[in-house]
Amino acid sequence: MRAAMMIPAQSPSAREVAYPGNGRFVMRLLIIEDDRDAADYLAKAFREVGHVADLASDGEEGLAQALDTQYDVLIVDRMLPKLDGLSVIGTLRSKGIETPALILSALGQVDDRVKGLRAGGDDYLPKPYSFSELLARTEVLARRRGGREETIYRVGDLELDRLSHQVTRAGTEIVLQPREFRLLEYLMKHAGQVVTRTMLLENVWDYHFDPQTNVIDVHISRLRSKIDKGFAPALLHTVRGAGYVIRDGK
Repeated sequence: MRAAMMIPAQSPSAREVAYPGNGRFVMRLLIIEDDRDAADYLAKAFREVGHVADLASDGEEGLAQALDTQYDVLIVDRMLPKLDGLSVIGTLRSKGIETPALILSALGQVDDRVKGLRAGGDDYLPKPYSFSELLARTEVLARRRGGREETIYRVGDLELDRLSHQVTRAGTEIVLQPREFRLLEYLMKHAGQVVTRTMLLENVWDYHFDPQTNVIDVHISRLRSKIDKGFAPALLHTVRGAGYVIRDGK
């Protein structure tokens, strides 16, 4: 159900919020909001202060993006078409996705806030609100999670940018499909460590069981052909009986 549009009570400005380079970190955010004007406003406001913001216009789209991409914080409108905000958060939690979620809602009574938090939300901000408060609450949630991870991973001459989703090797851009990118991102995050099949199934495919398919082998093969073929040394290795590891062979 589409709620009446509510624009935050105050607009951000260079004086109101500090740029991440002045002591704040870069966050990757997902804003799940069906009000296009409000969503565009928030995305623009976050980008102006140096953060990265993706948009989803309904609950099903937001859930799919939250499952497929690693975000620092989710900003979720409570009343959404196709799948309401609390159901989105509840589904993520049932799948083991613990990305902090801040709920935005015109429903601001105590019972409403309690219901949102019990559904798996980490914070609840009633509308209307000031952008400066939303920004501060979002940054607190990201810090509580342990701080911002590296935005760029490097192994040898292979580089992956988590924000731009760009991958290069020896300066040559490598085009990856979304699942291939997520697989490489996880491997590079754990560079030098053996990553097991179970770890990949849970963290890249969101499976908490083994589907007994060759999906991992197929994606590893495709990924290897893209990041290693035509380059030296090989970076992606199979550890027989254990899993896979990405490391600089020099």
